Amino acid sequence: MRVMIVDDELAGRRMLREYCATQTDLELVGEFADGLVALEQIRQQPPDLLFLDIQMDTLGGIALARALDPVTMPLIVFVTAYDHYALDAFEVSAMDYLLKPFDEERFGKTLERARQRLQTHNSTDRYAALSDVLAQLEQHIRTIQPGTRPRLLAEAGGHMHVLDADRIEVVEADRNYVLLRAGRDTFQARSTLQQAEAALQFQPMLRLSRSCLVNMNHVREVSRTPRGDFILVVAGGTTVTSSEGFRDKVRDYLSGLKICPT
Repeated sequence: MRVMIVDDELAGRRMLREYCATQTDLELVGEFADGLVALEQIRQQPPDLLFLDIQMDTLGGIALARALDPVTMPLIVFVTAYDHYALDAFEVSAMDYLLKPFDEERFGKTLERARQRLQTHNSTDRYAALSDVLAQLEQHIRTIQPGTRPRLLAEAGGHMHVLDADRIEVVEADRNYVLLRAGRDTFQARSTLQQAEAALQFQPMLRLSRSCLVNMNHVREVSRTPRGDFILVVAGGTTVTSSEGFRDKVRDYLSGLKICPT
């Protein structure tokens, strides 16, 4: 198995590296302390197995995992020093985790499960399991650390950017990607609209159509077209319009805010 290690703690990387070296079927093809650098390498040369720290300064494991290509999704073992990030989310899923500090026996059991899952699960299975785990992890983080703000990874101008979720004003579907509009800036992320909606679940996102979400915290103007659809203008100047199929839902939401235009 081709293995990569992503952990911003030197001691954590060293421990994983030493344990991997005892296994004859493992080939360590990358070791990274920086999540952004790691993501670029994973995209260029996807491993079979990825040991991924959940909490890192430059780019956390959750944001990194969300940015991976579903087609080449490696099997991920999350590494964490905080059991509240792991227990509930992982015990009921097809994902695995290592709780620091772990010993060689625990590493061996995790590795054996990884071998089995690589034989019986394809990238589609891994991606489905990952989506479930990430949603639960984000819920745990928000519950335990109410002041934290989820971050998303997106690309603009050939560079990767880490965005606070509350900066996102509009999300629009664009084939296999979504466009994230924040002020006058537009970013692109490989995701479905449904996945973006889940990642932004702690923001007041309103679905305007099958291809558009708007963060109601940023709406500055609301008006209507002659046929009755709603036109919303956000702080950065982007204008979005509701579709006929979502007209009633948007009207009900705005009525609840007591700002529904007549």
